[in-house]
Amino acid sequence: MTTHVTIIGAGLGGLTLARVLHVHGIPATVYEAEASPGARLQGGMLDIHDYNGQLALEEAGLLDEFRAIVLPGRQATRVLAPDGTVLLDEPDDGTGSRPEVQRGELRQILLDSLPAGTVRWGHKVTGVRGLGEGRHEVAFADGGTVTTGLLVGADGAWSRVRPLLSDATPEYFGRTFVETYLYDAETRHPAAAKAVGGGSLFVFDKGTNERWIAAHRESGGTLHAYVTLAGPLEWFDGIDFTDAVAATARIAAEFEGWAPEITALITDSDTAPVLRPLNSLPIGHRWERVPGVTLVGDAAHLAPPDGEGANLAMQDGAELALAVAAYPDDIERALTSYEEALFPRSATAAVEAVATNEAIGQDPLAFFDPGA
Repeated sequence: MTTHVTIIGAGLGGLTLARVLHVHGIPATVYEAEASPGARLQGGMLDIHDYNGQLALEEAGLLDEFRAIVLPGRQATRVLAPDGTVLLDEPDDGTGSRPEVQRGELRQILLDSLPAGTVRWGHKVTGVRGLGEGRHEVAFADGGTVTTGLLVGADGAWSRVRPLLSDATPEYFGRTFVETYLYDAETRHPAAAKAVGGGSLFVFDKGTNERWIAAHRESGGTLHAYVTLAGPLEWFDGIDFTDAVAATARIAAEFEGWAPEITALITDSDTAPVLRPLNSLPIGHRWERVPGVTLVGDAAHLAPPDGEGANLAMQDGAELALAVAAYPDDIERALTSYEEALFPRSATAAVEAVATNEAIGQDPLAFFDPGA
């Protein structure tokens, strides 16, 4: 079987690529390991920026659909001290450039915009190999294969396509998220709901980057918290996350003395805490041009979280599609054009992401309100 464009991974980057290609009349097939669109939760809130993510949606012809799922009021920002003192409380006045949406709803918009059959679910990649002359073969766990003239790895941090281009692998960044959820917060967790406010909450120990808590008010009264701790993976390995009660208590102990309405985001979680170590590729990750294959999103430039990852993935997908549309009969020219813009853009973004993660917490008020 041969396809013009084969995309591995049905995340935001791969789906944006497929959609913009479709807008330009170029067929693509997306292969996704998950069994269905609802096989797992798709993460929390995303702020979609007017200088990259929204531009990608414009190229996809989906701005109206995007605006329909924006959650009003979620650009509000609160910064608290660990004792609960309010340091910053900025309401959402409707003029912000980073409206918030649920990741799953954004993904569904992209899925709904594609022709039936574009995404092939339940196709876990087990290997890829070059066949020469820019062609590649992709092998799947079910024993099937596909041969393609343009292979795009949109398959995230642990990409199976990346080894065709680069020996780089993600490395632990030194910090780990522990995710928690509080449901029906106004009724069941009113103190935590008041602390979070209408949008996002950030709480840092001033002068240290060792620990902080961020939380978002999602749809349906859900509070989604990201408890961040610095430390070696071995420390987290010593916590049994299969024992939700014990793991919750151990993580909460790191925030002893913080205001109870803040630590409630840990102790009152309605779900077991989920451990998510943060990894990154080397800053400035790039590769020599290999005919017929390229990468988008985290597969290309995984960086510490700073609110840009999803936006950059969508930008990558849109710009790659536009390059292919500009040079449909010269794929190598299209890929060269795309990568010449990708490499400096992603390097700058990675530098900024590292700087953000290093600066955050040193002076929280100044970080969120430079004029303060």
